[in-house]
Amino acid sequence: MTTWPKDELRKIAEADDLHISPFREDGATYGTPTWIWSVAVDDVLYVRAYNGKNSRWYRAAVRRKAGRITSVGITKEVAFEPVDGPINERVDEAYRAKYRGSSYLSPMIGPSAHSATVKVMPRETNVSLKEAV
Repeated sequence: MTTWPKDELRKIAEADDLHISPFREDGATYGTPTWIWSVAVDDVLYVRAYNGKNSRWYRAAVRRKAGRITSVGITKEVAFEPVDGPINERVDEAYRAKYRGSSYLSPMIGPSAHSATVKVMPRETNVSLKEAV
């Protein structure tokens, strides 16, 4: 995995149009793009599953560990890593700041979505999937 170019991360973090497509079971075909909320904390992109760990995209992301995202004209091959622990409080803060006033905010910082937080990092595309994850 690599780090996010600052300009790309800033554009993605400021936007409200991130679509996530984890790989399907074959490890080569992307799943149907799903629109989700995203935030950046300490130069890392995080997403959460509104419906928690039962969300189809979340289960695919955790199982396959890779896929791609699209946002603000950027398409990026990425690796997914579920996270837990103290970082979730900072992700909550970022969600509150970015999505304040939305009726969907409360569920996104609630226990179900909180338990389905995923770190999204750029993935080298010239490396095979097995080497990247």
